[in-house]
Amino acid sequence: MTSPAVRPAPTAVRPTDAPAATAWWRDARYRGPATTLGGFLVLLAIGLQQWSSVQLGGFDLGIFDQGVRGYAHFGLPVSSLKTYHHEFPPGFSLLGDHFSPVLALLAPLYWIWDDPRSLILGQALLFAAGVPLARRIAAHAFAAADPRTARRAADLTGLVYVLGWPLLVAARGGFHEVAFAAPLTLLMFERGQARRYGGVLVAAVLLCCTKEDLGLVVGAYGLVLALRARRGGDRRGLLTGLGLLVAGPVAAAVTVGWLIPAMGGEPGYYWNYAALGTDGGDALRNVLGDPLLLVRAALDAPLKPLLLLWLLVTTLALPLRSATALCAVPLLAERILSSNPNHWSVARHYDVFLWPVLVTAAVEVLGRLCADGAPRARTYRRIGAAAAGLSLALALPFGVAKLALPAAWQAKPSEAALLRGAALIPDGASVEADNQVAPRLTARTDVVLVDGTPRGREYVLMRSDKRAFPFAADTEQAARIRLLEANGYQRIWSEGGAVLLHRTGASPVPGESVPGPDSRPVQDVVPSDVGHNLFRG
Repeated sequence: MTSPAVRPAPTAVRPTDAPAATAWWRDARYRGPATTLGGFLVLLAIGLQQWSSVQLGGFDLGIFDQGVRGYAHFGLPVSSLKTYHHEFPPGFSLLGDHFSPVLALLAPLYWIWDDPRSLILGQALLFAAGVPLARRIAAHAFAAADPRTARRAADLTGLVYVLGWPLLVAARGGFHEVAFAAPLTLLMFERGQARRYGGVLVAAVLLCCTKEDLGLVVGAYGLVLALRARRGGDRRGLLTGLGLLVAGPVAAAVTVGWLIPAMGGEPGYYWNYAALGTDGGDALRNVLGDPLLLVRAALDAPLKPLLLLWLLVTTLALPLRSATALCAVPLLAERILSSNPNHWSVARHYDVFLWPVLVTAAVEVLGRLCADGAPRARTYRRIGAAAAGLSLALALPFGVAKLALPAAWQAKPSEAALLRGAALIPDGASVEADNQVAPRLTARTDVVLVDGTPRGREYVLMRSDKRAFPFAADTEQAARIRLLEANGYQRIWSEGGAVLLHRTGASPVPGESVPGPDSRPVQDVVPSDVGHNLFRG
């Protein structure tokens, strides 16, 4: 009789022998959403930190808050802050300032939370919405690379995009229409790569409704798309590209020449190119007669070449080898040919318009150079990693590092005093307010900016010992307070340099004025200390 086979005793399974559960950050299904969520939280935190430390002013958060609140109440985007300070006629719509009807899409946020911080939230959401698009752009670009390289490229592209210094700088500024420009530009590029031209057209139309000059970017991308489609024998792509090449600039011209004036805007209000001519036509004639005029205008201030150098160095000049970089040309030309020093710094939101272009162009170049079998592919992978590392390292000084500093979340004594003064103003009052506290009053009062012209409002809240926009010196603010107290205003509260005045008399203050039907808009005089530092806003 055969005895049964003796089975070996089961070996105890040690924890190290068990199949390890895959960590979420190693699973491609989670890395994209995690990057999107992480980027959103960082950008939101930066914006809320600026709010809590009272660093966001009526210009520009308060203006956008009043405008979007108008949309939320099914009206036009009217801003008393903008209208009064720049002397636009009564009822002036922000569509006559910059043509950004896409901002109406943010109105539902105000139905949920009627607060200026809704815009900070909305901008963080819009910026973060670009992460999946940036990752897909990388996936298209690295389709010929080995899977491991392609996965790493997608991961790094999403991170570099959402933690790029332009987005961090914009988050510190509160809100601008550029919140829509970033994801829509990425959408246009990604749909173009996928040859989904209906999506390209939708993104292009929305970009033209984001800001009047973005039609030039649409036109430039039309040229890029047409050239690529022609090489690839893609007839639909060629026709779409040619259509955008024509329609984009035409849309920009129609918006600037007709739609903005129809909304109450002043023709030529934002013409900041005195070195070229008095208007567009004059500039074209002058440039045709003397092409070197463009070179002289682009080099007439040290910050202009420094801006270009900064953009080249921080991207390791990678975008220059992609045709997509042509989309940056109109945006850069607007800035380096401008006579307005505000356009030359990297401490403002303008670089966000460029960021999707630079990221996409760099990724396209690296994808081509890192394809399987490409010469020196390993070297270019290292260059790409170095470019990503440099970009992520810049996130620290441009906003991320300050999130860990408790003091950076606190208002300084002067701004904290403004908040206490604002709390004393009753709901529904008419107010002239310091720029830094104006956004705290837009939801419950009729507020305008306290500036060089007395407006005769019930309450005036301003500082006497710290320069505030748009005054050139705090001595001007102190003089205004004395003028008001001598002409019908009573000081009812003061603390830490902040003063709250209440109107008790009926006689007009000397120089008092409000915009009327015949008002002609004026621009701010740029302070003398602007335009000397690339990293100063």
